[in-house]
Amino acid sequence: MGKVIRLRHALPLSQDINKALADLDSAIAKAVSAAKAVGLPQGLVVSLLHGHAQVQTNVMVG
Repeated sequence: MGKVIRLRHALPLSQDINKALADLDSAIAKAVSAAKAVGLPQGLVVSLLHGHAQVQTNVMVG
């Protein structure tokens, strides 16, 4: 778990981190909106997001 950073110990966050978080949030929101607009079932959207979150968790703790 040496790659995991506790944000509460890194506060205040740098402008680069804040921008990266805002960009990530915006990209996810746009992708979800686009998927819903073409009729992708909401459960599939949730399962894909959960799957990616699980993989990233495994990367962080692995």
